[in-house]
Amino acid sequence: MRLAIDVMGGDQGPRAIIEGSAKAVIERPDIELTLFGPRQRIIAELSRLPQPLAAAASRLVACDVSDAVPPSASAAWALRRGHETSMARMLRYVAEGGAHAGLSAGNTAALVALSRRELGMISGFSRPAISTAIPSRGGRRCYLLDLGANVDSPASRLVDFAVLGAAMAHCIDGIDRPRVALLNVGAEATKGSVTVRETDHLLRECASSLPFVYLGYAEGGDIFQGEIDVMVCDGFVGNVTLKASEGLTRMLVERVQWAFESRLCGRLASVLAKPVLKRLKQELDPVRYNGASLLGLKRIVVKSHGSAGADGFYYAIQRALQEVERDLPTQLASRWS
Repeated sequence: MRLAIDVMGGDQGPRAIIEGSAKAVIERPDIELTLFGPRQRIIAELSRLPQPLAAAASRLVACDVSDAVPPSASAAWALRRGHETSMARMLRYVAEGGAHAGLSAGNTAALVALSRRELGMISGFSRPAISTAIPSRGGRRCYLLDLGANVDSPASRLVDFAVLGAAMAHCIDGIDRPRVALLNVGAEATKGSVTVRETDHLLRECASSLPFVYLGYAEGGDIFQGEIDVMVCDGFVGNVTLKASEGLTRMLVERVQWAFESRLCGRLASVLAKPVLKRLKQELDPVRYNGASLLGLKRIVVKSHGSAGADGFYYAIQRALQEVERDLPTQLASRWS
């Protein structure tokens, strides 16, 4: 199995991306990664890999690309001038069948625009949506979308997002009829923007023919209750919700640790509670949920958080591998479009 990696997009530079890639290759001997970026820089980073990861270098292939998409680039800039950037070359490689999926930690607007142009959309969908899984009660997870690909979306597009999110929950988690809700400021029928109310009307109008259960409106806190599989919203709301959730999670973990360490009795109790605290931190750590899918494309593309380190990018690769193994675009095209 081959994946294509844009090494030039992350805030921490190629080192974190290449180290995360090496970790994935060491764990999975059946995969090979093609790294798109300046060849000499890639080779230099490969030579600096920690000893436990050094053996991965033979399955990390450098593809020399000197140009990169700037962090401040707009979608229009990417479409006009980004044709030979590491991001575009990586996507073209996926489109030509050189890799089963592509990953980038680069500029989101550019990635969405270039992915749509280079890979094309599945019939029936007009624009890709960015989605990720958020942990919820009972060991379940809720897919939230859109997360920023479409900041302001009409009702028809939000309906598309409901279908895409349900397809993700069905294909990846095996949920026969996913439970889908529309994020709103309240459950009352009169609340919400005109677009949200129109989306609710459209979903209720065709509820009997939908391949999922539409639950109606839900509030932000309902994401974590374990009773919703997919939460639909526009990209502005989704991005704010996700970033706020990540910040709150980090703060809560730090406060729990501080509470144990602030007093002597707490420090003694922390010795006994250390395994539980470690497990809690691992389960809630946003790094473990890094990697957002661009749903609706003909091929698989995963967007890593720009600030992700090596561990975060490793988890983004795991997301891509999972989608490849489930053949997500084919399932979506044949059963959901």
